[in-house]
Amino acid sequence: MSIELNHVGYTYMAGTPFEREALQDVSLTIEEGSFTAIAGHTGSGKSTLVQHLNGLLHPTTGQVLVDGVDLQGHDKAGKKAAHIASQQVGMVFQYAETQLFEETIAEDIAFGPRNQGLAEEAVQERVREAMELTGLDYAVFKDRSPFQLSGGQMRRAAIAGVLALHPHYLVLDEPTAGLDPSGREALIRQIRALHKKWNLTIIFVSHSMEDIARLADSLILMNQGQLVLQDTPLKVFQQTDLLRAAGLHQPRIMSLMGRIHAAGLPVRTDVMTLAEGVESIRKEVRRVK
Repeated sequence: MSIELNHVGYTYMAGTPFEREALQDVSLTIEEGSFTAIAGHTGSGKSTLVQHLNGLLHPTTGQVLVDGVDLQGHDKAGKKAAHIASQQVGMVFQYAETQLFEETIAEDIAFGPRNQGLAEEAVQERVREAMELTGLDYAVFKDRSPFQLSGGQMRRAAIAGVLALHPHYLVLDEPTAGLDPSGREALIRQIRALHKKWNLTIIFVSHSMEDIARLADSLILMNQGQLVLQDTPLKVFQQTDLLRAAGLHQPRIMSLMGRIHAAGLPVRTDVMTLAEGVESIRKEVRRVK
């Protein structure tokens, strides 16, 4: 079970004077159960890439497979299989609160399962489950208007609406963008919990190297529509020249530890979180004493 891109290229407005190549020969695999981050500078092709994962866009060249099914579908049976496969990939767009439209949170979350034809009892069970998974107390929030919530709560309600569809894969485009620090931390905790409790495959686009270091076990680095590298976050972050060329940087703590090491204190340079950095510095200070 996986999502595979095989030599995918995509051109906006192909065949017109305004055509623009957004993806070039991208081949990669997102394994089931992984927590995969996609990073790159603005215009690198990140958002175009994720819109291929559930068939919102179809490649100009190459193919996208979800659990072995080609999302383009080249005949009647293939198109039916592609439609079913595409529904296994839930998409939460940047500023996901703009996806909310019903009068209450419960009704908004119920919209998708009802469209799937589920019985009302099953719909309400999905609503309760999705709200619980995203940290929204059913009794407290079910009858509230989405527009009475904080930014972080609205973002979680939008994610709940996608989770109610029971996708195998969850795509999050800049999930923490625009949130205040407390809302950001709360959402990160919920995303991490979803991955652990549900073993949900999560793909998220982020400009934050710190978020990627904390959450991801695989990192896709994009630059100018091309796949630069796919590896563990640590191995990608160690490729400083590739990061710089892509307009990105190491997590701040990793960069700081490198400077401390260069100044003569032999601390670890492979740390990606503040806690790891503090522990390494303390260890070396105690050793020197």
